[in-house]
Amino acid sequence: QVQLVESGGGLVQAGGSLRLSCAASGSIFSINRLGWYRQDPGKQRELVAFITNSGNTNYADSVKGRFTISRDNAKNTVYLQMNSLKPEDTAVYFCNALVTTKSWSTVNLWGQGAQVTVSS
Repeated sequence: QVQLVESGGGLVQAGGSLRLSCAASGSIFSINRLGWYRQDPGKQRELVAFITNSGNTNYADSVKGRFTISRDNAKNTVYLQMNSLKPEDTAVYFCNALVTTKSWSTVNLWGQGAQVTVSS
């Protein structure tokens, strides 16, 4: 069994910073793309950022220059450093991983979600 466990999140004032972490565990052979998504109630889940196993990154226009995604391959962990937070960044943030297991299956995993609330 492979799973993702998120940590971080919380309540912060506008202009503040938060860091999210997401660790993968289980029968993992390799982790390909890692990403962060967010979702407001009543809205579709949207991509925030992703990072490939070669380290290439991509960001939503709304977070460019403020958020940084990174990964620690030795720890099977992905991070999202969020700076200069705005009230419109308030959402539940989900990590996502495309994992190849030791039994050679490819699975698309989601974390349990972390609430980020930015007050004005």
